Amino acid sequence: MGKTTHFGYKQVDVEKKQSLVKGVFDSVAGKYDLMNDVMSLGVHRLWKNYTIASSNVSNGDQVLDIAGGTGDLTIKYRKKVGPTGKVILSDINNSMLYEGRKNLLNHGVIDVDFVQANAESLPFKDNTFDCVSIAFGLRNVTDKDAALKQMCRVLKKGGTLLILEFSKVENQMLEKAYDFYSFNLIPKFGDFFANDEDSYQYLAESIRKHPNQETLKTMVLDAGFEFCEYHNLTGGIVALHKAIKA
Repeated sequence: MGKTTHFGYKQVDVEKKQSLVKGVFDSVAGKYDLMNDVMSLGVHRLWKNYTIASSNVSNGDQVLDIAGGTGDLTIKYRKKVGPTGKVILSDINNSMLYEGRKNLLNHGVIDVDFVQANAESLPFKDNTFDCVSIAFGLRNVTDKDAALKQMCRVLKKGGTLLILEFSKVENQMLEKAYDFYSFNLIPKFGDFFANDEDSYQYLAESIRKHPNQETLKTMVLDAGFEFCEYHNLTGGIVALHKAIKA
């Protein structure tokens, strides 16, 4: 029997998950930003602003935005690093990179590099970046431990890792309301706005399969980071983990 992993609530062969996730994001890429606004009622913009404010990124820094997708974080990092800094937007999915290029051009941002890359095997040298960031992408990675080790490897000593991801809701009443919203409304929104109910059903399920706050913190420390803390946002619907490389 081959190794299996989760794809939402389904168990699939490990080697098949990447292509299944690719199919999801090929399908949703064109409506990705619209659906983020619809599903979060626009609050995702506040979560991302908080991430940028927590980043320690400054003029001249080198930043890697993993699973950068349509580039909304990349645009903000580009402003912070200034003319002497550099930002790379990487994503495993070519359809998302295509949308990212369009979005950055529409915002007048032309001095960003785009790299199609798997987070489990990043094509960058050791000790390259001052900051590595991944927002709403880690839960779709098949081997999260391998990806976290890669992020540690490419960071400079003293560099910062930022993981913005859906997490475990703190309040039981909020959790019940959030579950109802996730499984009864989000797939319907996906059907109405993007003509794709199944992909948004997967995205709702993938959130529940992602490690909770404390588990992810332990995974980050085990990957080689010296320090890790997390901050819950919107009652733990989302958490920002911030780690420093020794």
